[in-house]
Amino acid sequence: EIRTPINAILGMNEMILREEKDPMIRGYAGNIQSSGNSLLAIVNDVLDISKIESGKLEIVPVEYEINSLISDCCNMVAGRARAKELELRVECSEDVPLKLFGDETHIRQVIVNLLTNAVKYTEKGSVRLSVGGAYDGELFRLRTSVSDTGIGISEENLSQLFDQFQRFDLHRNRNIEGTGLGLAIVKRLCMLMSGTVTAESVR
Repeated sequence: EIRTPINAILGMNEMILREEKDPMIRGYAGNIQSSGNSLLAIVNDVLDISKIESGKLEIVPVEYEINSLISDCCNMVAGRARAKELELRVECSEDVPLKLFGDETHIRQVIVNLLTNAVKYTEKGSVRLSVGGAYDGELFRLRTSVSDTGIGISEENLSQLFDQFQRFDLHRNRNIEGTGLGLAIVKRLCMLMSGTVTAESVR
């Protein structure tokens, strides 16, 4: 009920962007689209964390193809990386099976959140996604890591990185959009899927 009217607004505004020729009106519509997408991202984060905390979020394992998953994740952040002239690198180990079994939707959400965060806080250089893992008996445990050439996080703040509503170095990052929930959601999702998440930084 919260998302539906926002999606309707964005959909109608998309039609204006497609059909309108007046540059001034297109400029207004572009601002609506940008602000609407930011609002939708905030609403999604709040709804996700609420669902997790209330115990309503279900983990649904399915068979999925890792190549397709990684391609989707990179495509979702490629535009933002390109706009900042960042190089988006992907490294996938040959040891990773083509098909895996897990909650594809939430694995994708974890990786996209990490990539989006990396692009958001990196002004120049690159963002790299590495995919690997190892067998634990008959199970293959997937391991992904995201690294960037961004500003980094001080050692005293690392322990709070995955807490809700945490934003560090507010003076330097005052123009960065977000709720401070993205990494908290990543941590909760990893825990629900019997995984872990850690962070390292050098400034």
